Amino acid sequence: MLAAPTPRPRWRRRLGRCWYTLRRRVQWWRSRRHFARLQTPEPLPYVLKAHQSPLLRQLKAVDMVLQYNKITNLRLAAAAIDGLVLHPGETFSFWRRVGRPSARRGFLEGLVLDNGRVSRGVGGGLCQMGNLLYWMALHTPLTVTERYRHSYDVFPDEGRTLPFGSGATLAWNYIDLQLRNDTATDIQLRVWLDAADLHGEIRSATPPEHRYEVFEAAHEIRHEAWGGYSRHNRIARRIFAADGRLLAEEMVTDNHALMMYQPFLPGSQQAPRV
Repeated sequence: MLAAPTPRPRWRRRLGRCWYTLRRRVQWWRSRRHFARLQTPEPLPYVLKAHQSPLLRQLKAVDMVLQYNKITNLRLAAAAIDGLVLHPGETFSFWRRVGRPSARRGFLEGLVLDNGRVSRGVGGGLCQMGNLLYWMALHTPLTVTERYRHSYDVFPDEGRTLPFGSGATLAWNYIDLQLRNDTATDIQLRVWLDAADLHGEIRSATPPEHRYEVFEAAHEIRHEAWGGYSRHNRIARRIFAADGRLLAEEMVTDNHALMMYQPFLPGSQQAPRV
């Protein structure tokens, strides 16, 4: 059972952000991790996973200007990530690469989620990049060392192509996405935009040894005692050898989120699954 949402005072949220931001800076300063630095325009030869997602969606009561601004924010982030090579043992950190999304650096106001509510903020919309990178990473031998799920399910599933809970939320700098290369070969991240979509690839210097199938299990919507709804599922994956043999099935993560819309109303495009 999930508790009813209880809005925290603004001063408390600001104080919390300051504390966690400072703590992350101390972690970076003291970290012994080797963060990836080499960025090259030359793509590695083998594609491990490719994916794309549309840049614009019609969202009820959301100013489309925020989505057009998001495109600018994604282009700035892509410029910092595209072509990044993770040598064996190196880690990719979204915020270490992209840096603070400030207006001074050209970032614009985009859509952000604040305590379950749609709002606006400089750098808004970068979660789409986090979602893309995380989904692709699950189909590769990269190790996800840090990822945060969304605590709220804000929009209905209309147009959704990936399972609920298969993305990664981001907030400077303490809510991060980090991937580590635990293989013996170089792995490269590629991200770019065209007129309609955000594109991504994860490439390797050597042919892939495995194939990955990511799937959703145990999905349910619960009517909580306090009157609202919550949504739950499990993301798992199957690992296959190059010859098609099933090698392993492993759980990736459990997701639990408060729903910010009525799930069974006509037009919500939402129904319980088992």
